[in-house]
Amino acid sequence: MVAFAGWSLPVQYRDSHTDSHLHTRQHCSLFDVSHMLQTKILGSDRVKLMESLVVGDIAELRPNQGTLSLFTNEAGGILDDLIVTNTSEGHLYVVSNAGCWEKDLALMQDKVRELQNQGRDVGLEVLDNALLALQGPTAAQVLQAGVADDLRKLPFMTSAVMEVFGVSGCRVTRCGYTGEDGVEISVPVAGAVHLATAILKNPEVKLAGLAARDSLRLEAGLCLYGNDIDEHTTPVEGSLSWTLGKRRRAAMDFPGAKVIVPQLKGRVQRRRVGLMCEGAPMRAHSPILNMEGTKIGTVTSGCPSPSLKKNVAMGYVPCEYSRPGTMLLVEVRRKQQMAVVSKMPFVPTNYYTLK
Repeated sequence: MVAFAGWSLPVQYRDSHTDSHLHTRQHCSLFDVSHMLQTKILGSDRVKLMESLVVGDIAELRPNQGTLSLFTNEAGGILDDLIVTNTSEGHLYVVSNAGCWEKDLALMQDKVRELQNQGRDVGLEVLDNALLALQGPTAAQVLQAGVADDLRKLPFMTSAVMEVFGVSGCRVTRCGYTGEDGVEISVPVAGAVHLATAILKNPEVKLAGLAARDSLRLEAGLCLYGNDIDEHTTPVEGSLSWTLGKRRRAAMDFPGAKVIVPQLKGRVQRRRVGLMCEGAPMRAHSPILNMEGTKIGTVTSGCPSPSLKKNVAMGYVPCEYSRPGTMLLVEVRRKQQMAVVSKMPFVPTNYYTLK
């Protein structure tokens, strides 16, 4: 167990980190991510509220469709990444990071008050639900045994409220942070242990902790807030331009748009890239050097990849070094070793999309 954002969280269970990671890629794992902040945005001006804080096009989301988005500040920096779902129940369902709980809540509550003072119809409610993530290629098959809804009709980034293994009022969202197919289940606290126990009765499922979660998301090329993106990184530098809604870019009506939108057309000083190397694993804060040995950047996340049996990392380098195939050096334990800029995700993603 480790302390994280005021919670005590499991790093790993009985199985080794590597075994747990590979079990998720081959079968499925259950992660308790109840520490994350879950909020409901209510009222007829809920979309206006959300769009005053994030870079995404929330108005275009279909009922029960969700999207990854970013809270930004006026300097174009990323305050947090979050998932916003436009529920068919007349509210927005928002999941954001536990490490940013106070900051995110204050940001949303301040904006609610500001809009209410203008006579707008908007409100916010913190959800006291637990959050369980079932991730891996057999996740849907495991869950299907406990629900009446046909999960084949629930593609990636869509959501529905249903009874799950006898627990009613669960919101099941086809998403996760591993690169695999899977769901996140927002479950009323009173039913959380019952639901977890029911899911774990299936021999396909094992509990997994933060260590596996970190290496899985890194293989999938997904950012960890506070490591790979922060208030000093813009969405363009962070290779997250795809989160910027087309309509929002044109209107330039999100926080930091004056900084971010010109970066789409011009050049940015640096960019988040993937790196692969043999030898000792690259870790956060390892210096990245060009072939002449000059420091040009820093690793922000790194680990040995259990799936690829190579070391993977992400970090920031100047644009001219960001092309896949570019050879660089990374300093690990005061020794320089060769690394190659690599496309992300390192491991192909297996999201369930209706094509």
